[in-house]
Amino acid sequence: MAAPGENLKINGDRLWDSLMEMARIGPGVAGGNNRQTLTDEDAEGRALFQKWCEEAGCSMGLDQMGNMFARREGTDPDALPVYVGSHLDTQPTGGKYDGVLGVLAGLELVRTLNDLNIKTKHPIVVTNWTNEEGTRFAPAMLSSGVFAGMHEQDWAYGRKDAEGKSFGDELERIGWKGEEKVGDRKMHAFFELHIEQGPILEAEEKDIGVVTHGQGLSWTQVTITGKDAHTGSTPMPMRKNAGLAMARVLELVEEIALSHAPDAVGAAGHIEIYPNSRNVIPGKAVFTVDFRSPQLDVIEDMVARMKEGAKKICADMGCEVEFEKAGGFDPVEFDEGCVTAIRNAADRLGYSHRNLVSGAGHDACWINRVAPTAMVMCPCVDGLSHNEAEEISKEWATAGTDVLMHAVVETAEIVE
Repeated sequence: MAAPGENLKINGDRLWDSLMEMARIGPGVAGGNNRQTLTDEDAEGRALFQKWCEEAGCSMGLDQMGNMFARREGTDPDALPVYVGSHLDTQPTGGKYDGVLGVLAGLELVRTLNDLNIKTKHPIVVTNWTNEEGTRFAPAMLSSGVFAGMHEQDWAYGRKDAEGKSFGDELERIGWKGEEKVGDRKMHAFFELHIEQGPILEAEEKDIGVVTHGQGLSWTQVTITGKDAHTGSTPMPMRKNAGLAMARVLELVEEIALSHAPDAVGAAGHIEIYPNSRNVIPGKAVFTVDFRSPQLDVIEDMVARMKEGAKKICADMGCEVEFEKAGGFDPVEFDEGCVTAIRNAADRLGYSHRNLVSGAGHDACWINRVAPTAMVMCPCVDGLSHNEAEEISKEWATAGTDVLMHAVVETAEIVE
């Protein structure tokens, strides 16, 4: 198939203006955004996105999970569409670019093709996936997960937020529940542009990340039971300190992850100590160990070694330990053809690039199970994300969107 010419580039100023206008909806308290899924602010952001898509000549589809699909027609009515997109929802203290860049980059490439009167054989569909963040309704990537057959729709509808409101009820309340059956759409390919959410591209002064894999992860909830006792009057040899046992397990987690450097990581972000009183030796510790790697055998090795080591640590300290799998998914290897299209696009446009493994989950990780998929990444300042101080430059956003457009258009096939 013919590759687009290197002079085919998006309007970076227009993309940036769109990002800034969307950021005015659901402003955060510190310069970022709080546009959590299925809130009134989410509904307002969706309405603006739909307005822009319709102005660009797209028709809007909406499925029963609230996923939005803006379609630019191709010349072949029987050709499967090339999909592109990400998500518009944010963390409670989110930035202006996480997810949003990927959606509005899709819109911008459609606008650019319109400006230049370029037609493609395959339709192009710009997608906004509902509830990628998973902050209000766990888990993350909920609606793309239903689309890919990873979750049951009724189960997803029953997810509840901290106030006990259900996903299904809130989707209906804000008016973005469609009639279309989830997952019925067939895709020729799917591309997602995202900020890196890590420091590698900026540190190495690379314009583009070519994402070859998505890390798998395993969450193991560990419960260590010792014995509550007075911190002042209990002799050291007679203590069953669950907090200390947890600390030793967490040191082990660090050691295990480092043994699989550089691509494996491990830590515990969720930690609870009981009774959590200043003068009581902890009688119970509950924490979740998060191991991630692009290789399934590495994840399995890390979990097995952690469990074996934790059992020995606890036995030596007179404590008991229990393990419960709290979540996880297998590593993702993105489609070789789609990855090559992204790499070739970066070369054609003269942008520096390197291969990346995505450390975070993205909608593309689920869609990869039902269609050829790949991701493009652009740098973000200090690798900071899920924070209102998240920042990128207009130049980074433009380069990422240029590469995205070339990969999408080459896959959708320009009609001469």
